[in-house]
Amino acid sequence: MKRSLIALTLAAALPFAASAADGLSYNYVQGNYVTTKTDGADADGWGVNGSFAVHPNVHLFGSYANQKIDGTRFDFDQWRVGAGYNAGLSAKTDFIANVAYDKVDLGGGIEGDGYSAEAGVRAALAPNFEGHALLGYEDGDDFDGDVYARLGAQVKFTPNWGVGAEVKVANGGDAQWLVGPRLTW
Repeated sequence: MKRSLIALTLAAALPFAASAADGLSYNYVQGNYVTTKTDGADADGWGVNGSFAVHPNVHLFGSYANQKIDGTRFDFDQWRVGAGYNAGLSAKTDFIANVAYDKVDLGGGIEGDGYSAEAGVRAALAPNFEGHALLGYEDGDDFDGDVYARLGAQVKFTPNWGVGAEVKVANGGDAQWLVGPRLTW
């Protein structure tokens, strides 16, 4: 009975046995300088994001940023936690799909939360350079739905250390940039 159960479990897992493309890791932590440009006020500050692979095709991710609004004494916090799926399209390219819970806290009891879903590709473009491009949609009770694009890259100085950068551009033209050191394992 035990052998049958183990064999059945392994057979059920075979369709999910693919792993990340060569040169890509879904295990990392990154510190960031973050800046947001809007039609209204701009802001900048610091943040941290990371990802952890819980299966060759599934990763959990999260991010936090705190930014001060230019010309004011006000700041705000942004949180994002979610899960992603990755599947190899080629030896160096993955399809990725993410879903996340998103929250913005402006302080004083003013906050908004919602969800986002995105899909795109991530590729090891050279031994020390990778990039990603995603198209997404975010919506919530406290803000209207919006389409966005995220473009990013990482330059690797060693197999574990590099610098990552990303820009998220919303449908209305608002943009959020981040750049910082990344530790990958």
